[in-house]
Amino acid sequence: MTERENKQANGRRERTPLQYLGVAASGFAMGSADVVPGVSGGTMAFILGIYEELLMSIRTVGRPEFWKALARFHIGEALDLLNWKFLGSLFIGIFAAILTLAPAIEYMLVNQPVIIWSFFFGLVAASIIVVSGRISHWTPLAIAAVVLGAIFAYWVVGLVPLQTPDAWWFLILSGVLASCAMILPGISGSFILLLLGKYTYVINAVNTRDVVSLGLVAVGAVIGLVSLAQILTWLFNRYHDLTVAVLIGFMAGSLRKIWPWKEVVETMIDRHGEEIPIVERNILPALTQNGGFNTAILFAVIVALVGFFAVVLLERLGGRKDA
Repeated sequence: MTERENKQANGRRERTPLQYLGVAASGFAMGSADVVPGVSGGTMAFILGIYEELLMSIRTVGRPEFWKALARFHIGEALDLLNWKFLGSLFIGIFAAILTLAPAIEYMLVNQPVIIWSFFFGLVAASIIVVSGRISHWTPLAIAAVVLGAIFAYWVVGLVPLQTPDAWWFLILSGVLASCAMILPGISGSFILLLLGKYTYVINAVNTRDVVSLGLVAVGAVIGLVSLAQILTWLFNRYHDLTVAVLIGFMAGSLRKIWPWKEVVETMIDRHGEEIPIVERNILPALTQNGGFNTAILFAVIVALVGFFAVVLLERLGGRKDA
């Protein structure tokens, strides 16, 4: 396989150092989204126009050519096959976001949940509109795929979190499942960790720099990412519009989790003695507060619109760059 064919197989683009800095910024956006249960880094990758290149680059790890190059100690050839500049820049941005934003996100989710959920609700709502433009032909089958994807995601995000062990094997399994969800737009890796009872555990591991626990989760994440990338790349190559339609449905169904106003219906005491909500119901906010208009609603709407138009702006900038 020639160098040009390798690059085409990875779906890669030639970039300048400044453009790789932009890839790192995209990774930062993905990492920021992945920290929040209910928001998918895959959604951000979709919006930013790097989703398919990401899939095909990760897929390289499962290709025989990559492992043959490693077996012959042709490190340069293996790195070139891996599209390492793109992946390296992207993951630097992702990890930078996780390390720097985890404490702030944790604080916002506890103290200002309506604000942060409003921003991401606007972001994902705009993503559905933007990504729908990437389907070349809307057919009854594509519409059915959107509906089924939305129903599936709506069901998943309504599941109740479990109490699970902190054993090494379960941390690896959590990484596998979370990474599969993380790369799917609309299915949040953080929310899967929440369902598995490992979201708080992993956030605490990030904040306390528990490298052993994080390493086990990371091993599982690599396994999950490489495995799912093979499947998704195959689907994109053969059923592009149908695959995109399912992913749009995933994003639409995930709006159930991201709705800003919630009422806690049921709580549980975790193994650390802390009370956590396990069942929440979406509600409409009160229009009045203390005898006057509830200005918090207006602020939440403004924040949601900021998220919405941020996606629209990113899409337009991406379109100009491609042109």
